[in-house]
Amino acid sequence: MTIKVVRGNPTPEELAAALAVVRARAAAVAETPPGAPAARDSWSDPSRIAAHRLPQPGPTAWGRTYWPG
Repeated sequence: MTIKVVRGNPTPEELAAALAVVRARAAAVAETPPGAPAARDSWSDPSRIAAHRLPQPGPTAWGRTYWPG
């Protein structure tokens, strides 16, 4: 694999940092077995929303819709 700087003039430290990120990403992809499901981020997990109890109807229910607890 060849990496080419198309624009700009990076310092050797900047180039080393960018190369370290690319190599780390390539190593992470190589560790994942083919056909394995991709890991999901916790923010997209629907169970985190359903884990909280929904507010009960009442005069102050609107204030409990945003703040859990």
